Parts: sequence; structure tokens; C-alpha cells
Amino acid sequence: MNYRHAYHAGNFADVLKHMVLVALIDALEQKASPFCYIDTHAGRGRYDLRGPEARKTAESDEGFGVLKTATGLPPLLWKWLETVRACNEGDEAMRHYPGSPWIAAHLMRESDTAQLCELRAEEAGALRQLFHRDPRVHVHQRDGYEAMKALVPPKEKRGLVLIDPPFEAQEAEFRLIEKSLKAALEKWPGGVYAIWYPIKLRSHVQPFHRWLTKCGAKRVLVAELLLRPDDSPLRLNGTGVAIVNAPWKLDEALRDSLRLLPRLLGTPGESEYRLTWLVEDTPDETPTNATQPFRSVRRR
Repeated sequence: MNYRHAYHAGNFADVLKHMVLVALIDALEQKASPFCYIDTHAGRGRYDLRGPEARKTAESDEGFGVLKTATGLPPLLWKWLETVRACNEGDEAMRHYPGSPWIAAHLMRESDTAQLCELRAEEAGALRQLFHRDPRVHVHQRDGYEAMKALVPPKEKRGLVLIDPPFEAQEAEFRLIEKSLKAALEKWPGGVYAIWYPIKLRSHVQPFHRWLTKCGAKRVLVAELLLRPDDSPLRLNGTGVAIVNAPWKLDEALRDSLRLLPRLLGTPGESEYRLTWLVEDTPDETPTNATQPFRSVRRR
């Protein structure tokens, strides 16, 4: 792989992904029993926003860089921002941005555990160094797709798998996700799985959504943020996270913060959000496949 997340850390896609991650961990902690967090493409865990990679793209300026000085944020976005502050240990300039492993470890309880997979030796080494004093965290230098089937179900029998690949294979990456997720669901049908994906062309995303409706899960929620129309394969126009076996009321936990992001990060008339149940099964209702249209929030 040639991908280095250091070039993209703290961008608008990270904001959405990590906001969802915070909400999922909040939901898991509603029960006293421990859970396991599994990350299939963990990266190095923390990134220097003043480093040469981050400054070459300056993507964080249009994501975290906007929100770090925002006021009046909803509780979920505020908790995400406080987590980033904690990663910087009092540095008011907030030079560092945490990856998903750091956020998860920071929010986990003493009884919870994390299994982090990273294929690249350099990134895995940095990850081990970052967590070498945390007995809850275990780092594996191996392919995350292969590891996922081996790591589920965890001994806790409860938890979350984050699938966050680099998408170097572009559209074909969705097929890899489908194959590995199918195998994992066969072994651990009750686990929560969160899948991050880029949005360039909507036509590339639609087959994956159709697959999710037939994957056998009773609840599949999708949260998406578009900063530009999804009609060009040459740029990152938006981003999404699909949550298989989404916790109860996760949509309510996400809605206010997701609604605000287009106004803060996007362009009037172009930026939109989407919060969609692809599959919804509630105790009091007949299962439905409910799709809501994009909801546009324009900057005032």
C-alpha cells in the first residue's frame, strides 16, 4: 500500500468517522459488561498536524481546524472535540490529531479491550510505541480483513469492529469489505460493525448499500456527509459510515451533530447530510427498508 493517513488526518471524513465512533462507544458503555474494540486498519494512532505530510495537503484546515474553535456544538461533537483536546495534553494549539485507536482507548473503561490491526511495519511500530504501557490494547501486524475473521467473536462476546480501509482498490474495495464482513457475521452475527467509505461517485456506493440490505442484519444505519455533489471520481466529495447492528437510538444520538456539519464545513447549496436506515427492525413495528432523501443544511 502507498496510502499514508498522515496526509488526511483531521479532514472532514475523519470528523464524521470519529464522531460516529464516539457515539458507538457511548452506546456500548450503557451496559456494565466489558466490550472489545477491533480496528482492522488502525494506522499509527496519532498524527502531527504540523508535520510535512499534513501540511502538504492541509486537509485538516477544512475539518478539525474549523471545529476546534467552534462554539455551541451539540453534546456529541463537543465530546469528540474534548477527546482531541485530551490527545494534546494541554497544548492549546492542538497540534496532534488522534486516530481511531487513540479515541477508542481514551474512551474505553479499564475492563474493556482493544485489538488493533495494521499491516505496514512502520505504522504498526508507531502504534505499539503509543500503547506500550496500556495492557488493554493489543497490536497485530497483519492484514485486517484476514484478522477480523480470526478475532471474532471476542472473549467479551460484545463489542465493535471498525473497518476503515485506505480504499486504494477504489470500487473493488467494497467487494473486499463485503467478503470479509460476510465471514465475520457468520461467526459473530450480534457484533456491531462500522464501515467507513469515501464518496466520489454515488454509483460506486449504491451496490454496497444494496448488499447491506441483504447481509442478514436486522438494523443497518448509514450516516453520510457530502461537501460537494457526488458526481466526480477525481475528488473526495463526501464520506459515509455504515453501521451494521446499529445500537438502539443511535440515529437520535447522531442527528443534531450530523445536521450541523454541512453548515460548518461545507458550501451553501452543495453540502448535505444523510441519515438513513437501510434496514430497521424495531420491536413494535414491522421491519422496513426506510430511505430518507438528502437533507441540505445551508450556511446562514
